[in-house]
Amino acid sequence: MAQPAPQRPLPPSAPDASSSSELVQPRFGWLPEVGTWKYHALLSAVALLVLGPLGGIAASYMNFSVGFFVGGQVLAGILGSAVTYGYGAEGKHGANYMQTMAASVASLCAMSVLIQAMVWLGMEMPPAWHLILFVGCVGMFAVGVGMLYTPLLVDKLQLDYPSGLAVANILRALTDKRLLKASISKLGGGTLLGAVAAWMTEKVAFVASIGTSAATVGAGMIVGSRITVPAIVMAVIGALVTPYLREIGWLAPSDPFRKVGFMLGLAMICGAAAVDLSLLAVQAMARIRSRATAVADAEEESWKKVNMGRLVAWVVGWGAATLLVGTQVLGQPLGWLLLGLALALLFVLINGISYGITDQNPISSAFVISVMLMSLMGLKNPLVGLMGATILLISTSVGCDMQQDRSTGWRLGTNRVIQFRYQVLGVIMGALLCVGLARVFMTAYPALTINQLDNPKAEVGQWGSAMTYKLVGAIRGLGTLSDATVKLLLIGLAIGFVIQVVRKGVLSRPDYQRFIKGSRLGFAVGWAMDSLLLSSPYASSFGAFVNFPAALWFGAGGIFTSLWNTVAQRGQKSHAAGSPGEGEALPEDMSSMSLVGGGLIAGESLFFLIAGMIGLVSLLA
Repeated sequence: MAQPAPQRPLPPSAPDASSSSELVQPRFGWLPEVGTWKYHALLSAVALLVLGPLGGIAASYMNFSVGFFVGGQVLAGILGSAVTYGYGAEGKHGANYMQTMAASVASLCAMSVLIQAMVWLGMEMPPAWHLILFVGCVGMFAVGVGMLYTPLLVDKLQLDYPSGLAVANILRALTDKRLLKASISKLGGGTLLGAVAAWMTEKVAFVASIGTSAATVGAGMIVGSRITVPAIVMAVIGALVTPYLREIGWLAPSDPFRKVGFMLGLAMICGAAAVDLSLLAVQAMARIRSRATAVADAEEESWKKVNMGRLVAWVVGWGAATLLVGTQVLGQPLGWLLLGLALALLFVLINGISYGITDQNPISSAFVISVMLMSLMGLKNPLVGLMGATILLISTSVGCDMQQDRSTGWRLGTNRVIQFRYQVLGVIMGALLCVGLARVFMTAYPALTINQLDNPKAEVGQWGSAMTYKLVGAIRGLGTLSDATVKLLLIGLAIGFVIQVVRKGVLSRPDYQRFIKGSRLGFAVGWAMDSLLLSSPYASSFGAFVNFPAALWFGAGGIFTSLWNTVAQRGQKSHAAGSPGEGEALPEDMSSMSLVGGGLIAGESLFFLIAGMIGLVSLLA
């Protein structure tokens, strides 16, 4: 699939967490042994009762107020590391379990805006337990789908998942004194800079006006210029064609390219994915015929092993449970719920690719696309459309979040089955809090129940509800899909398909690969082809998802990393300077730029989480 940056080798796999109790002696006598029920009870209690609700409240507040949220992995990782510090380097696995559970809670809590959308649409609200049951079933389906795609996106393609890499670096550094000594200045400096930059975007008008984001720059620093420059190119093309699109009526006079660009970008990803999935299917059949699969399975590390039969049964079972609850409890038509499940299977993969490369999960864009597809199929009932699209929105949020968590575990060598169980518990708590927080917020603040599309001049204070506005606007457009939208989708599919065919047919040839690796001229040609002329559709689509300044800042982060590595003569596989001690090197994915970039993401995430909590407390006071 996508060819982001040179793939970073993994650090040596850690011992299987389930059997490490014999290898780890806790530093403090009161800590339970690793792998015991008391150990998992401690981690679960902290994650479910403290870290998860903390991140969930902040995520729900942010979605209601500004229309976006941060998942809380960074905060949960830092606080979780404090709890597991007594286990030494092995504590990174326990902290990873906790951040996995807490992130699941936060992801579902952010979906409180779906209940707000129901209120805006005038839907008669079902009993709370009906909604909890439906959200919980969809969440369980989503974690299964996310795990189903893990071997492809995380193991085979080794996508970066910048925030997942940031969390892995934090957990490794905070639980291992040797790594902490070597990385603290870069990670800590980046975190401080990220927090200061986030504060300035809130307090300094000029900084806010230039659209900067520490997390966006940090993600660009992690993935490099071959991913970020294509995003700039797409954004520039979008800016150049905007006047023409306005002239032909595809955009209103004041609309940005992004308003139609996200459809083009998602369609490009779909077109490229069609090529890659076809190639993967051919490769799979070849491996089956040569019986290479059996050899691969025999050599698979124990911490990676997942029973695929049980996993497929999980997905099918919870998909059936979702249909049962949706039809028998909520009274929704079976066909549209089935479509929602089918689209979820597609977009958890598509959005997962985008998330893994650019650190952006375009969940609202996927929601809008699903509504458009329903409209093409003749659906005109907005309430039915909302329930069907809800499956997709929750699935892309929770499923892609699981993939990011697996990328963290992939770098740490964390047991996947145990991590899956923690995420399942997080989904249960998240479903309860999702519905509960929606009721609490809308009861305490009636402004949240005002449909801002019908009442654009209503006084709503700080409750901008940008995501709800987008979701309801898309749902109300059912039955009015324009020819322009259809044409954009078809154009995007064609562009993505053709470019990926050429990339696979030309850029993957052995003679071309030898040329670009054999000289400086070859390197320059390879960079130009990857970044400017035949960019991966997965990378360039980012420039269509975000506003123009965000694409520029993302690009700036990648360009800075590439220039730094060139000046430092580290090439494409940079190594962190220094040593953790006694001649041991940092893991190769803990390079200087990945640590600083991860710190920027951490700093901005922490700032907004803390700001969200402070804002909520001040409102309640």
